[in-house]
Amino acid sequence: MNRLIAFFFVAVACFGQEAQGQAAQAAEDSNATWRWINFAILAAGLLYLLIKNLPPYFRARSESIRKDIAEAQKLKQESDLRAAEIDKKVAGLGAEIAAFRKQSIEEMDREGARIRQDTAAQIQKINDQVQVEIESASKAARRELRLYASNLSLDLAAQRVRARLDANSEAALIDNFIGDLKGRESKN
Repeated sequence: MNRLIAFFFVAVACFGQEAQGQAAQAAEDSNATWRWINFAILAAGLLYLLIKNLPPYFRARSESIRKDIAEAQKLKQESDLRAAEIDKKVAGLGAEIAAFRKQSIEEMDREGARIRQDTAAQIQKINDQVQVEIESASKAARRELRLYASNLSLDLAAQRVRARLDANSEAALIDNFIGDLKGRESKN
């Protein structure tokens, strides 16, 4: 289409220059009239082609421009919506940060309370274990003390018995023991 328009203007320019140059010779040349008629036919043909082809071209171009404008408006609306959403998020960001801080502090407090409870439970467990160990050590010490006391009392009794026993008493005890054994033997 652009070539057709360019051809028309070139033809008009060429014909215009030629027409000027021949205007002086128009009186002398009778063919000048035919040239003007040819020019008129050519111009009419070109004008017909332009009238036939230019309106659909301009309509298509206008429609394309309208579509581009509609798309641009749609994109603008979408970008405005996105911008509004971003503005809402940015406006709510301070509140979100405050809520996050509050939540973090609450979680830290809960974790601190849990750690304190765990520590108290561990301390109680250690105290109970120490108490059991103390009782166990106390029982062992009592047993050792009883054993020691019984050994001492046996040693003391043995010393007293030895001190009271002389050779005659010892011989009498042995004779009695042997007599008891014989008496038991005869019963069996």
